[in-house]
Amino acid sequence: PKEVSFSPSPRYSLKKHDRSFPPSVSASKPTQTFAPPGASLIPTDAPRPRKGELTHAAILETALALSAREGIEGLTLGMVAERMGMSKSGVYAHFGSREDMQVAVIHEYRDRFEQEIFFPVLELPRGLPRLQALFANWVKRVTQEIEQGCLYIGGAVEYDDRSGLVRDHLHESVVLWRSVLLRACNQAINEAHLRADTDPQQLLFDMYGLILVLHHDARFLKIPGCTERAQRGFARLIDACRNS
Repeated sequence: PKEVSFSPSPRYSLKKHDRSFPPSVSASKPTQTFAPPGASLIPTDAPRPRKGELTHAAILETALALSAREGIEGLTLGMVAERMGMSKSGVYAHFGSREDMQVAVIHEYRDRFEQEIFFPVLELPRGLPRLQALFANWVKRVTQEIEQGCLYIGGAVEYDDRSGLVRDHLHESVVLWRSVLLRACNQAINEAHLRADTDPQQLLFDMYGLILVLHHDARFLKIPGCTERAQRGFARLIDACRNS
């Protein structure tokens, strides 16, 4: 489900699920319910978010939007405070340092990335259906991010030659995502959807290459039709690996 701005997002992590990537993981997803028209979306017995929690979520939402435009490294407490109409000390009260805020932005981005790309595929059969859905969801998200850029791709450019806590958390998130993709590739081979001699590492490499070219050509070169080219490239890649 889409997250509502300025409300704390639930914390789910691929770390909890990427080892076995089983169908049963879908049981850990939140159950979506719908209220009658005009009814409150918050159960009467549910504790309402406190003002401090709402403010924290609003600051994080702003920081995430600014980091997409300015980069993670360009994000500052003062910049967020100005955008929020708050004092710098007010932002500092929620994030003890610029680094803490940058790390929180990475975690929030990862949460949303997982919700949009990873969790929906758990309802599908293991193997190629999941792998195809993962790539399709990934392409959709990158396409939607063309104007502001992908935090994982842009962040890699910012921090490829840096060290420190922010890089560590960004690196961890990207490696975790790659491990999920690699596991999906292996499952497609194990389920005999792809040939037994398919190299899963090469398949992952080629998939990642398609996404990087899509991001580069659409965002930097402004070439039209990049989404369709990425989709066709993936289809050819899978066809070349299918069991005949």
